[in-house]
Amino acid sequence: MSYTSINYLLYVAVCLLLYGIIPKTKRWWVLLAASMGFYGIICREHPSLVLFILMTAATTYGGGLWLEKYIEQKDAYVKSQKGKWSKEEKSAYKDKVTAGKKRICASVLVLNFGVLAFLKYFNFFADTINSVTGRGSVPRLGLLLPIGISFYTFQSMGYIIDIYRKKYKAERNYLKFLLFVSFFPQIVQGPIAFYSDLAHQLYAGEDVRFENIKQGVLLITWGFFKKLVIADRLVTAVMTVPNDCDSYSGTAVLLTALMYALQLYADFSGGIDISRGVAQLFGINMAENFKRPYFSKDISEYWHRWHITLGAWLREYLFYPVAMSKPFQKMGKALKAKFGMKISKVLPVSIASLITFLVVGIWHGANWKYVAFGAWNGGIIMISTLLESNFESWKKKLHIENTNKLFIVFQLFRTFLIVLVGYYFDIAPDFSTAMHMMYMSVTDLHPSELFSREFLGSLSLCRADVVAVLAAMVIMLIVSLKQEHSEVTLRERICKRSFVFQSLVFLLLLYAVIIFGVYGPGSNPADFYYMQF
Repeated sequence: MSYTSINYLLYVAVCLLLYGIIPKTKRWWVLLAASMGFYGIICREHPSLVLFILMTAATTYGGGLWLEKYIEQKDAYVKSQKGKWSKEEKSAYKDKVTAGKKRICASVLVLNFGVLAFLKYFNFFADTINSVTGRGSVPRLGLLLPIGISFYTFQSMGYIIDIYRKKYKAERNYLKFLLFVSFFPQIVQGPIAFYSDLAHQLYAGEDVRFENIKQGVLLITWGFFKKLVIADRLVTAVMTVPNDCDSYSGTAVLLTALMYALQLYADFSGGIDISRGVAQLFGINMAENFKRPYFSKDISEYWHRWHITLGAWLREYLFYPVAMSKPFQKMGKALKAKFGMKISKVLPVSIASLITFLVVGIWHGANWKYVAFGAWNGGIIMISTLLESNFESWKKKLHIENTNKLFIVFQLFRTFLIVLVGYYFDIAPDFSTAMHMMYMSVTDLHPSELFSREFLGSLSLCRADVVAVLAAMVIMLIVSLKQEHSEVTLRERICKRSFVFQSLVFLLLLYAVIIFGVYGPGSNPADFYYMQF
């Protein structure tokens, strides 16, 4: 049941109807039934995969209660000893308690991340070991990766870490916690939510309001537009060249990378729009996951605009803990003594950032090309951070102002070029092919090929496809430009206009999807790219 199928829309409509007629205090039951029902349907070929999400929810739920009880008992004991202990005794006991908290939290983290790592990376490590040793000593296993496991694992592990940090009380109701873990609009590809942001909305039983339905339907239709008109029209072309790049010119390779930049954004952001739109139908506001990333002036800004919730999770639970850890603090002190204040502040943060992006790369897939993808992005950010003061000095010497329009265009182009290099690792089957494709893109260009029907045909495209994609891209660009300069979302502004205007916008968008979308008999609609995560 794909997010872009009629079956899914009917499923959502039935769930919304039941949600509206059930008493307010029981509405979360409808969401739970809808979520587990949906997950069961998409796992119907391998029903046992449902056990993994149930296990993640159960171990995290139990671990949260265990951790909270441990903390409360130890805190109560400390209070009972007030005035009886010396400072040294109190400090020693607190250290002991902290160690106990870490053991409980770590046991939940190791168990759940261990399951994710085993399922996702065992065969990768087996292949690597066999390749290095020249033997088949480590057998590959027929492992299946549960849909959405990375998303619900990250979301659950954020919860247990927050319990450790005493940000909120542990959830007492296992079924409510299971709803938080499995909420169906987001289970396939996110966005990744923080418990403090999402849980109370799921349990509140918000009324079904016409305003939410209008905005939700607009966002869903906009997601359909991006997915069906752009992404699914380009997916075959994007998949054609990388698997046999030597049969194509560098022009085709470069065009494929550019099409992938558009196709990936339309696919992922379109899917997130559908997820957020469906959630809004139920009065639930989910975090924004994209903020016009191709308008970024540097690679760091790009990663604050692209897959925002993953970035927020990694900053909160990986980057900051690593950057502020004792080993990194010691590193900073040692660097200060040898190289001064500047290096002592910048280098540890840069290394922590590089580690974070290596994790981003590995998260994207079990292949060395994804390690290279993470290293490329992390390395660029690391170098940018280390040389930031030098860049500012060069700009002053060249009398370049940050508001200079030509300089802004240069920044946008430079950032997109850096991002595009990273995309080669994504589309190529392996690291060496990615490097070869980059080489072809700058040494074998023949722009005149772009106007040849045979050239387009070799990419499984026709001129009608090109026109449709270019027109849709222009529409998406106009919408992005409008949104970039406003704090109010475009759909909110549309919904404040007259009902006739609202209806006209919706119908035009709907007709565009119906007329130009790729679907139905004879089409080959692709799954959402991030379903494999």
